[in-house]
Amino acid sequence: MTLSSKPVIETALAHRSIRKFTDEPISSEQLTAILNAGRAGSTSNFFQSTHIIRVTDPEVRTQIRDIGRALSSIDTCAELLIFCFDFAKHQSFAPESQLDWTEMVLIGAVDCGIIAQNVMLAAESLGLGGVYLGYIRNDINRTTEILKLPKHVVPMFGMALGHPAQDPMLRSRLPLEAMVSENHYQPIDEQVLADYRTLTRAYYQERSKMDTDWVEQMTESLKGEIRPEILPFLHKQGFAQK
Repeated sequence: MTLSSKPVIETALAHRSIRKFTDEPISSEQLTAILNAGRAGSTSNFFQSTHIIRVTDPEVRTQIRDIGRALSSIDTCAELLIFCFDFAKHQSFAPESQLDWTEMVLIGAVDCGIIAQNVMLAAESLGLGGVYLGYIRNDINRTTEILKLPKHVVPMFGMALGHPAQDPMLRSRLPLEAMVSENHYQPIDEQVLADYRTLTRAYYQERSKMDTDWVEQMTESLKGEIRPEILPFLHKQGFAQK
């Protein structure tokens, strides 16, 4: 079976988070192609430290869904994938591995992100949609228990994939001048930020009648504790000791 996919730049620029799906399954040919696209992603030092858990058991799905809040995307998606960074396999054949350096956490997290974005881009190029599920770290110990993850494996995020049953608005990103500098770091320009606030306020008003903007949302998100159990969990899994 030959799969037809959209061009990469067109696909990337059209990205939106899809949270509602039809009941149409993802074909085995599509899923294999999507996962192989992820597997082909760059990996630091050729560690290949990502492990993807495909959750097909309805009971396990329900347990994952209930970790943070009820998410209809998990109930309706065709595929639920959990991305972990995995050095247990390395430990199994190289028991002298020094995995407790904090750098190993960064390597594993970066590898997961690269592979996952390849997966998302490939899925979207085939006309599918998806959404990242970072909320699984709301109770990272419970996620680890549900998925029976051994030491030296850390769940990073989930991804729900399927055939879209919604057509949400595009959400504008920060302009390039706020994200790209030349030769040295440039702080964000006040006018650029003000213009972006105006743009995002209009978006939230149109999408959900919310009177807010990007700066207000970020301020609210960053003012309190942010998953304080993560560092103790990393220590328990054998990471970030030094």
